[in-house]
Amino acid sequence: MSHKAGFVNIIGNPNVGKSTLMNALVGERLSIITSKAQTTRHRILGIVNGDDFQVVFSDTPGIIKPAYEMQESMMNFVKSAFEDADVLIYMVEIGEQALKDEAFFNKIVHARIPVMLLLNKIDNSNQEQLEEQVQFWKEKVPNAEIFPISALKNFNVPEVFARIIELLPASPPFYPKDQLTDKPERFFVNETIREKILLHYSKEIPYAVEIETEEFLEDDKIIRIRAVIMVERDTQKGIIIGHKGAALKKVGVEARADLEKFFDKQVHLETYVKVNKDWRSNERQLRRFGYNQN
Repeated sequence: MSHKAGFVNIIGNPNVGKSTLMNALVGERLSIITSKAQTTRHRILGIVNGDDFQVVFSDTPGIIKPAYEMQESMMNFVKSAFEDADVLIYMVEIGEQALKDEAFFNKIVHARIPVMLLLNKIDNSNQEQLEEQVQFWKEKVPNAEIFPISALKNFNVPEVFARIIELLPASPPFYPKDQLTDKPERFFVNETIREKILLHYSKEIPYAVEIETEEFLEDDKIIRIRAVIMVERDTQKGIIIGHKGAALKKVGVEARADLEKFFDKQVHLETYVKVNKDWRSNERQLRRFGYNQN
């Protein structure tokens, strides 16, 4: 029996549902999902294994015009998604007209690998609008196979997965068959805490935050975690902590509940807040947090 394996990379504008799709395909919450733009900052791999296949899905940051050093790094993750893909998933939502970056769009149209264009959030449209959109994208990206889907409701997602398997090249697996992702446990701790901050704080706060897990100690019964929430300014530190520490406590309680589900084990989580001035524009700090790939 021949074995298939390959990299399936998901790209698209911010907020079109890339992370929701990846989690639906992988069956685990590997990518954080909120309604705010730029939720995904890194390229996250999710691995799906079967007896005769291994699909390595890659969720990438939404395509934006970079405004500062960290965003430049985020767009480098997207560029790398073109380089090793066996199948490219270009995700759009109903009503969308184009990518925010013309050069990326050109790469999709001229890609030499199979392109699947997933038209997401079709539950927000009627039949007439859906047909118009399918026609629009057929003309715009003639090299793509188009699949209308709802990632949130899992509509047409199994069909997309079946087609991906058909398109994969014959290859031995790239990762051990019991592996779910390429990221270490601490990465998911950081992302879970960051998700809660995205949900509970407004304006600039979530984008000025980075999480660092300083301690991850696991024994048979419990995982003890100490994580630091980095902000850029003292005023942000005060907002994160909140009146009598109430805001920070809420983040901690919700993150711990999610981490217990993720690790299937009791979790003791301590969180602290530190000021790390202008880390988003500091190349050394960005490298430390895993953004710069060079």
